[in-house]
Amino acid sequence: MPAPETSDIPPEDPKDIRIRELEAENLRLHRIRDALITRVESSTAHKPEPYAAFEHSVILAEQVRERTEALNIAMGDLKSSNKALSKARYEAETTRQRLSDAIESIADGFVLFDHEHRLIQANSRFRSYWSAHGEGIEPGTLIGDVKARALSSGLIVEEHNDPAAEGSVFLLSNGRWVQMTERSTREGGLVVLYSDITDIKNTETARRELALAEKSRLLQSTVDNLSQGVVLVNEAGYPEIWNHGFLALTGLDATRISTHSPFAAIMASSALPLPAARSDGTERVAREEQVHRQKDGTVLEIKTHPMPDGGFVNTYTDITERYRYAETLKESERWIRLVTDHVPALIAYIGADFTIQFCNKVYDAWYGDGQQSLLGRDLSSVHGPELFKRLLPKMQEAMAGQNVTFEFEESNARGEQRYMLRSYVPNTDDKGRVVGFFVMIRDITDRRRTALALQQAYDNLERRVKERTSALTGLNSQLRQEINERSAVEARLRDAKLEAERANLSKTKFLAAVSHDLLQPLNAARLFTSALLEHSFGSRAEGLVRSVSTSLDDVESLLGTLVDISKLDAGVIKPDVTAFDLRDLLNNLAREFRQMALAEGLELDFVASSVVVQSDSQLLARILRNFLTNAIRYTGKGRIMLGCRRRRNSLLLQVWDTGPGIPADKLTEIFQEFKRIRPAGSPADKGLGLGLAIVDKIARMLNHRITVSSTEGKGSVFSVEVPLGQLQPKQMQEDVALSIRQDQDLNDARIWVIDNDRAICSGMATLLEGWGCEVVTAVSLEDLAGKVDLANEKVDVILADYHLDNDENGVDAVAEVNRRRAQPLPVLMITANYSNELKQHIRAQGYLLMNKPVKPLKLRSALTHLLRSA
Repeated sequence: MPAPETSDIPPEDPKDIRIRELEAENLRLHRIRDALITRVESSTAHKPEPYAAFEHSVILAEQVRERTEALNIAMGDLKSSNKALSKARYEAETTRQRLSDAIESIADGFVLFDHEHRLIQANSRFRSYWSAHGEGIEPGTLIGDVKARALSSGLIVEEHNDPAAEGSVFLLSNGRWVQMTERSTREGGLVVLYSDITDIKNTETARRELALAEKSRLLQSTVDNLSQGVVLVNEAGYPEIWNHGFLALTGLDATRISTHSPFAAIMASSALPLPAARSDGTERVAREEQVHRQKDGTVLEIKTHPMPDGGFVNTYTDITERYRYAETLKESERWIRLVTDHVPALIAYIGADFTIQFCNKVYDAWYGDGQQSLLGRDLSSVHGPELFKRLLPKMQEAMAGQNVTFEFEESNARGEQRYMLRSYVPNTDDKGRVVGFFVMIRDITDRRRTALALQQAYDNLERRVKERTSALTGLNSQLRQEINERSAVEARLRDAKLEAERANLSKTKFLAAVSHDLLQPLNAARLFTSALLEHSFGSRAEGLVRSVSTSLDDVESLLGTLVDISKLDAGVIKPDVTAFDLRDLLNNLAREFRQMALAEGLELDFVASSVVVQSDSQLLARILRNFLTNAIRYTGKGRIMLGCRRRRNSLLLQVWDTGPGIPADKLTEIFQEFKRIRPAGSPADKGLGLGLAIVDKIARMLNHRITVSSTEGKGSVFSVEVPLGQLQPKQMQEDVALSIRQDQDLNDARIWVIDNDRAICSGMATLLEGWGCEVVTAVSLEDLAGKVDLANEKVDVILADYHLDNDENGVDAVAEVNRRRAQPLPVLMITANYSNELKQHIRAQGYLLMNKPVKPLKLRSALTHLLRSA
């Protein structure tokens, strides 16, 4: 930095120079005048005439006079100029002194450089910067040398240059901050000011520290409110920021963690691993994550995010619920695959490009070669050009949005010739565009052969027993219709299953479709067989009908078991826990299973009880039914007993049998899925080994304890412990009402039936008319209104299905009928939906509820109860 120094030799004034020039000119004129006079007076060579000489002297005198006057005027001007010059010199000196005083009075350091950037003048403030270092800056020092000496002497500690700022900022050795500002002068020089900005810098620093503190507080508050556990570790390996979630998820004590303890040492006391950002030697890895499962079953997702400065951030997220949901989805997918692979039909999904995107084992076995998977392959390569060309028009109809069902004769790769029933169901996206179609193919070769054989038998028998043949023909027609309906239901089932896989929907929709659509034809078939059992067609025909009924019972049992186990796994079934009297539940079970026991040559003993318990009556009945079913199934001879044992705050419901018993090492294994303990030599049963698995899941849902004890060769006892309850004000119970005597007469009872399935309407009408009822059936409210006068015609009971077509339901249809009548009618609502929400909704309407498939004995009891209560 330059040091100030005042110059002792002022520059020469132009007026002084002009005065000297005028004085020299005046002296020269005097010399010329004297020389001319001397020359005239001393001239002897030419003697002019006296007059000429006089005239010449006069001219010379006039010139001398003019010159003298001009000289006098110049001398006057010169004196005035001298006065003005003296005044100007005084004023300049005064101004110079004032300027010097003003520069000295400036609080900032001031330095003036000439056009060659040499120091001319500086004030004492600037010189004081150098005094502490024993340095001095002399006039004439270049500006570059000033800055070099400031750096070398240690006067400048820091220098900050910001292009957006007005000038450079320096931190001096005395701790003061100065800002340098430069201005150019008119002659090319430079004026430099050094302003002290220490107070401003201190204020900014304090404000910045306050802002940082506030940001730190807000950051910590934000981190503490995160649902995740978060910890920030600096590049030295020490934690800087953490939240309560981190402490809770890692199990660390808050007193053991601080910013002065290494993060690795802190995590050594935790059961969690120590993830950290890694480096491969060239650049940092973007992110690292892992999943850790703790001993208590909690699942944590740990992610490491590297920071630009070398530190990292670890996040700890509790993903237990998400992990369990993913496991449930995997289990659901396994069950769906199990169901489809065991359905005796060829099932596939074909994309819009005619490639196979899904197929079950039966489809793969029929069309595959056993070496290459069919998935992703084009249909033309799987079927061959000829078969593909024959199927193409039907596939194009499906891609056009039409449901296509047709019979087709074909052969597989091994040359097996079979007759197939094909169904194509289009699949649309959210915008209604067809993106593929579902395929279900069933082998109907045996059925066609059987149909031909039956037709021939019918033709032969028609001549001898016309009426019996007519009845059997009608039954066969109904069975054909049922088969077609079941085919459509199976197609819809495949559609629902594949759509669930493709859109990753929950299994609830699939289970609802199974519950409703698959149980619809079973319900119709049960009604038809029950109606046929009311008539006499001879021993052989009755044997056939009973065989059909028994087969339907087996199908219902198997499907019901699969659906129930899937619903329990998916969490669809919700318990409806209430207080109720056990009397009716146990009486119904004893009445129901006594007949089954007698049919197997067994004796069923029953000890009645009227204790009030707290449970779900239907789910508890399901547990006891499974106990009784297993007891009858595995007891070859002897007796079975159903009874209760009173405990202090609970009741023990027990089923005893005299069967072969269960080995001690198998007592826990029997509650596993698909596990069956069958003694050697005993006949094979048709079960899936899911009964006790369902019991275990229901008991866990209800929080009831299941126990079993057994002695090999003597028998077993299965128990369920139920808490005692206290009855509330009487509420309507659907299934309790079914305990009424079943010998009531239904003759002349007027019943309206509403069901969107015409087969069920026909079967229900046949069954009810066999009981002496007057029946009117309809597939919708509009259809019923076209057949009867809804407001005035006499009717005793309305029997309605909950699920109707065109987004209608039975509750709304019955409400519309009762709205038109003066007195509301008794209602029996039938549905395949087992959800607790629907049960509560129908209960709130005051209707009686039965689930499909409907058992005729139970239906008759319900109708008798409604007629007596009306």
